Amino acid sequence: MFERLLPQMRVNTIYDINLHALKEQGIIGIITDLDNTLVGAREPLATPELVKWLDDVRDLGFKVVIVSNNHESRVSKFAKPLDIPFVHAARKPANRPFVRALDTLGLPAEKAAVIGDQMMTDVLGGRRMGLFTILVKPIAPKDEGIMTRFNRMIEKIALSRLRKKGLWPEEERHS
Repeated sequence: MFERLLPQMRVNTIYDINLHALKEQGIIGIITDLDNTLVGAREPLATPELVKWLDDVRDLGFKVVIVSNNHESRVSKFAKPLDIPFVHAARKPANRPFVRALDTLGLPAEKAAVIGDQMMTDVLGGRRMGLFTILVKPIAPKDEGIMTRFNRMIEKIALSRLRKKGLWPEEERHS
């Protein structure tokens, strides 16, 4: 059961993702979470480092869309200055926001990756859709809302079971 929460890749931050390796796998679309994936949950705008990373992503030919469970004003304020399309109030891990994101990218699932900080929303939703899943460590876990904290409790249980099965070695995190 908990195997559906296993990402294909684990990294510390988005900056640790080997974009060239993704391209070699045929991935040309990135569906990314916003809060605690790209910036801290209380950061209203992109950092200069993130702007550069997004420019690099686009220069490599990737298409990008943000899929967030947060409300429209939060996601719009962040995404519009970067000229990134977005899906707000997504209700991940539901399929619908991922279908909308793929439609926005104009890509089939096998050509896209989902990047996020939560196993219960980003990884589970991405795996259910056949996306390549990348889990990052949350940027500012102390700023998380009640639903995310609840999800983190379930994640701890899942991680415990996955470790017991030998499916989640601690040293596995890499780019």
